[in-house]
Amino acid sequence: MNSVFSPFVKTMLVALLAVAATATASADDKKPAQPAAPKIDAAKGAALFTDGDNARGLPACVSCHGAGGNSTISVNPKLAGQHEGYLYKQLVAFTTADRSQPVMTTYAKMLSDEEKHNVAAWLVTQKQNPGAAKNKDTVELGKKIYRGGIAEKSVPACASCHGATGAGIPVQYPRLAGQHQDYTFAQLGLFKAGTRKSVEMATISKRMSDEEMKAVADYVAGLK
Repeated sequence: MNSVFSPFVKTMLVALLAVAATATASADDKKPAQPAAPKIDAAKGAALFTDGDNARGLPACVSCHGAGGNSTISVNPKLAGQHEGYLYKQLVAFTTADRSQPVMTTYAKMLSDEEKHNVAAWLVTQKQNPGAAKNKDTVELGKKIYRGGIAEKSVPACASCHGATGAGIPVQYPRLAGQHQDYTFAQLGLFKAGTRKSVEMATISKRMSDEEMKAVADYVAGLK
């Protein structure tokens, strides 16, 4: 009996396997296509940062953020050495309601996704010029808050997210070390006012006085 039905069984198995393979292929065809990974070109990012794009009316980033991303204007951030993922994330944020600023929102919207990646990829390779704490009367307060927080106000230590040396964590938390005091203080104010969106930073900054925010901003400027 086995010799009689064996060919038939084999035929049925082959047919079933063929049907299963076809069903699997059909299911795969219905899956949404995954977006291609961006082709990151730091050299193109350098050119865009340094020269802009006159054809599109896109100014050079260097005019506000300085050569190599080392801004000499205290209200404009130093971008040199900042985490690549974080820089890209912020350029995207400027195109949404998460972070609105007239100049940066306008220019960020002019950049393609690939160009945002390119600029970020170049800036992370640049060396940041060191900063320095300037207010000797508040540096200890800034140090205390940065390293240990403010227990009575439930303010956590800044170092718990941004690192003991202010190096930050890629994508999630920015490098703060060496940043301009005026810029850091201004950003804390924006978080406090809710103009810059971050539930975490809004909660923390609302518990801090202006004096405490200025002390921290001055202290981190001297971190290396």
